[in-house]
Amino acid sequence: MAGIGRQTFASLANPNYRKYFRGQAISLIGTWMQTVAQSWLVLELSGSGTDLGLVVALQTLPVLLLGPYGGVVADRLDKRKLMMGLQSMMGVLALVLGVLTLTHTVRLWQIFVLAFLLGLNNCFENPARQSFVLELVGPEDLRNAVSLNSVLVNVARAIGPAVAGIVIGAGGIGLCFVANAASFVAVVWSLATLDTSKLQPSPPASRARGQLREGLRYVRRTPKLAIPLLMMAVVGCLAYEFQVTLPVLAKQTFAGHAATYGFMTAAMGVGAVVGGLYVAARGRTGVRALVHSAAVFTVVLAAAALAPTLWSELLALALVGAASVSFLSKGNSSLQLAADPQLRGRVMALWAVAFLGSTPIGGPIAGWVAETFGGRAGLGLGAAACAVAALLGELAVRRISRERAAAPDVVSTDPGSLSAGSVPR
Repeated sequence: MAGIGRQTFASLANPNYRKYFRGQAISLIGTWMQTVAQSWLVLELSGSGTDLGLVVALQTLPVLLLGPYGGVVADRLDKRKLMMGLQSMMGVLALVLGVLTLTHTVRLWQIFVLAFLLGLNNCFENPARQSFVLELVGPEDLRNAVSLNSVLVNVARAIGPAVAGIVIGAGGIGLCFVANAASFVAVVWSLATLDTSKLQPSPPASRARGQLREGLRYVRRTPKLAIPLLMMAVVGCLAYEFQVTLPVLAKQTFAGHAATYGFMTAAMGVGAVVGGLYVAARGRTGVRALVHSAAVFTVVLAAAALAPTLWSELLALALVGAASVSFLSKGNSSLQLAADPQLRGRVMALWAVAFLGSTPIGGPIAGWVAETFGGRAGLGLGAAACAVAALLGELAVRRISRERAAAPDVVSTDPGSLSAGSVPR
């Protein structure tokens, strides 16, 4: 058991990663507080699931439009310093929303503008943060660190909404935004005080024309990158729209309020913690593993869509959380381990585009479906998307296997054969 524990938390033996992990823990709790508070604020102001989907879409639209260029910037600059500046700006945006809400001057259009500015920030911060993990821990502990990051996100998902529900009940929605603004101090301080001599920075890409096209061509000709990105685009577009579907499910299907939504989000977080710890200790990488995760994701989302009572819904959402973190962790670590170091920022930017950038399309669709047909239909739409992604991945693996069999002298590029031990370092 002690050996399993050491394997599960291997990357925390790194002092730099421990410090970064602590800073992220505080910041992510604040982020989830804001996520719950913002969704509920939109519902209070407009009562519209479509408006809720529009806010989420505006927050992710810049990632769709500028995300690949954000990866170019991440490959060129010092990722640690870039993250410090961008995280500070995220704190400022949260503070502005908090002040507007506390002074009762907040309007829906202001939330739209602040959501868009946050998304603009995220299109540069996401690829820098994703690719910075490898610089912190090195290739041997990357999968473990990515999985623990997912666990951390979902521990925060379990704690943040619960805290948000208490804060909203005691002092109002605006305090959640102010608390989130303060939480960014922790992560900026952790980045500023890292031992930079122990980092393993990737060689910066020199400024040159055509670097964005270079990254796109690289992914297109590399199946072990292209297939996970395609699967994530399908799943990310319609399955990860929980900010849109869960508030409607809580309010309309189960006649609940903000605390009900918080419990649903927390249930997903608890399940994701368990799933993330399992992946950290025993998880595999590669397209075959990703196809399996997508299939499991399909089943548990369908179960959540059909759950008859609130308690059964919370149990189903815990399983959804476990499946969702497994899919994300396996996809993320597969890409980072397979990508060329000087192109890793651009590859992870495309991952962010697939995961977040698809939301401007999927968010309004999921919002309209949830508002028109109910929250259960929104979850069912996500289950259908996961099924399509699993099918696409399986077909791609089989096609590549047939090509290998027909040309045995060609060096294998079968993404389904990749594992954590077989990926080139």
